[in-house]
Amino acid sequence: MDNQRKLIKTAMDKGNGVFRLFPTWVPRTFCVPGKRLKLHPDDYYSLGAHRGGIDERWFASTVNADNGPGTPEDEGLSYIFIEDGSQKEKVLLKETIELMGETILGKKVMDKHGGWAMFSKYFDNMQPLFHHLHQDDEGAALVGSKGKPEAYYFPRQLNNHSGWFPLTFFGLNPGTTKDDVKRCLLDWDKGDNGILYLSRAYKLKPGTGWDVPPGVLHAPGSLLTYEPQRASDVFAVFQNLVWEQVMPRELLVKDVPPEHKNDLDYLIGLIDWDLNLDPDFYNSRFHEPKPVKPLKEMKESGYEEYWIVYGSEYFSAKELTVYPGRSVKIKEDAAYGLIAIQGHGKFGALDIESPDLIRFGQMTDDELFVTVSTARDGVEVRNDSAVEDLVILKHFGPDA
Repeated sequence: MDNQRKLIKTAMDKGNGVFRLFPTWVPRTFCVPGKRLKLHPDDYYSLGAHRGGIDERWFASTVNADNGPGTPEDEGLSYIFIEDGSQKEKVLLKETIELMGETILGKKVMDKHGGWAMFSKYFDNMQPLFHHLHQDDEGAALVGSKGKPEAYYFPRQLNNHSGWFPLTFFGLNPGTTKDDVKRCLLDWDKGDNGILYLSRAYKLKPGTGWDVPPGVLHAPGSLLTYEPQRASDVFAVFQNLVWEQVMPRELLVKDVPPEHKNDLDYLIGLIDWDLNLDPDFYNSRFHEPKPVKPLKEMKESGYEEYWIVYGSEYFSAKELTVYPGRSVKIKEDAAYGLIAIQGHGKFGALDIESPDLIRFGQMTDDELFVTVSTARDGVEVRNDSAVEDLVILKHFGPDA
C-alpha cells in the first residue's frame, strides 16, 4: 500500500498533476477488427484467436470488460505508468483512485460518486454490430451493475476508411409494437429474426456524433468510434444474425437475472419505448460539435475547442486542436482523461504524441490523466510541429 502511494506520488510529481496511462486493449469474439487502432498488423490477435480480434482500446477505465469465462481479471482496466530513472512500474487507475481519490478527483466527486464513474474507448469494427441496448439503472442493478448511457463521436483522423457498413440503426420505427419485437425473439433459431426491419439506419458522418441513452436499441456502423460512457459493460443483444454470423442467445440474456432469461415480457421491458419510437429521433440524438467559446476568439489565440459529447449527466467530451507552433493554457473545472489523435508537443511537463504504429504491450505517449487541482489551475498545451495540428480528445465524468 505504502509502495503504491509512493509510486503514484512519483508519477504525479513528475507530471505536475498529470500522469500517463498505459494502452488498454480489449478483444471481442463477436467483432471483426477494423484495424484503425494503430496496432501493428501482426498484433490484432495477440490475446489469442480464441479470444477474438482486438477492436477496442479503453481509456481512463476503472471497469472490467465483461468478456465471459476466461477473461483476465484486469481486462479493460487502465494502468498508470510510472517511470523513474531505470525503474518502470504500473499501478491500476482503479486502485490509485481508491487510495488517493480526493487528491485526484476531489472530495465532492468522491463523496457523490465514490470514484471515477465513466470511461471512454475506441470501438473499431469492420462490419456493423448487432442491434442491442444497454440496461438502465433498474435493470442493471438486478445483476449488480449500473445502467449504461453512452455517446459516439467519429474522429476524422482515425477514419481513413469507413469499413463495410458506415450506417447505424437506431431505435424502432414509429408504430412498432411489443408483439412485433417479441416475434423477433421467438424466431431466434429460425434464421434472421428480422429485428432490423423494425428500425432505420442513419449514415454516419465523420466529425459528428450521437447520444445513446440506456434502453435505446442500436446497431453501430463501421466507422471507428470514440465512445465516452458510464462505467459499466452491461448489454442485451436483440439481433440473432449479423452478416450471416450467428449471435448466441446468451448475448441477449447475459445481464439478465436467472429467473427472467426466458421471460419475453421482461426482455421486452428492457426497451425504453418512448425513446425508441421518438419520431424526431435524429434531431433529439444527433450531435454536431459546439465551440466552447466564440471561434474568432479561439482562432486568434491559436486553437479551437469544441464540445463533441454533451447532454448526459454522466459524462462529456471535448476536442482540442492547437495550431502548429502555438500554445494555449486550458483550464477545466474537473479531472479528466485524454487521448492525442494527431500531432505532437507538450502537455504541461510531459511530452505528448500520437503514434503511427503501436506494438501490443508497448508504452505510448498519447494517453494522459489530469488531476482536479491541475485541471483548475490550467495546463499549457504546446504544439511543437511547424506544419501539423495537435488534436486531443478529452473525456470528463459527471459534474464536470
